[in-house]
Amino acid sequence: MGILISLLVGLLAGFVAGKIVQGHGMGMIANLVVGLLGGLIGGLLFDYLGWQINGVLGVLLTSTVGAILLLLIVSFLASLIGVKKR
Repeated sequence: MGILISLLVGLLAGFVAGKIVQGHGMGMIANLVVGLLGGLIGGLLFDYLGWQINGVLGVLLTSTVGAILLLLIVSFLASLIGVKKR
């Protein structure tokens, strides 16, 4: 059951991050990947800063912050190498 909840939180976090950074969602698979990677990035960042957030909403916040950072970094790197958005 924990894996299912992690997937759902990752999907939601990726969707929210896509809406914030790009103005639209990216599709279910991309949202899931971004959300799950965002959870890892957010968890490492919050750990580094010494912040501890508990509960499903805390995990959603952590994942969303990490996913936003991931999308901003990818967007920045894409602009450096000249990749154009659709």
